[in-house]
Amino acid sequence: MLLPYLAITFVCFALTLFWLVARQKRRSGIPAGRLIYTDTSRWSKVEKPLYNPEYQLTGKPDYLVDQGDQVVPVEVKSRRAPQAPFDSHIYQLAAYCLLVEHTFGSRPAQGYIHYSNRTFAIDYTPTLEATIKKTIQEMQAVSTRTQLNRSHENSGSCLHCGYRSVCDQSLRK
Repeated sequence: MLLPYLAITFVCFALTLFWLVARQKRRSGIPAGRLIYTDTSRWSKVEKPLYNPEYQLTGKPDYLVDQGDQVVPVEVKSRRAPQAPFDSHIYQLAAYCLLVEHTFGSRPAQGYIHYSNRTFAIDYTPTLEATIKKTIQEMQAVSTRTQLNRSHENSGSCLHCGYRSVCDQSLRK
């Protein structure tokens, strides 16, 4: 006699859990598909970042979702959404698309940038691909220069500068 009530309670509990998981996935900005990679502080540490030797590019997208015919990157930002995604966020996502194509052998048609209140689908167009490749090459050319010229007068900027260890113009002595 108690068994039917337990079964009904269990089914209701299971349905509630499925609903909560689906709601949380929608809020996270993760598109439909199977989650195959994650690099967020809430999950376990990712063993290996993605790497493309041609561009000397390494990266760890927040999520990768397998949608069957393609793998798409998802970048999560903690701030509220601007009117349109920042260029720097679009270029970061484009770099992840480049890494995904190299790693999985399939070009993603788009990626996603999720802000706390909104998600943007960004098309990975040939123009965006060409822009990110050119930007990577320009950054690498700058990073191989032996002469670096500081362009700031704020000594606090040196604290977080990536060139601090090799800079002969540091404002922090």
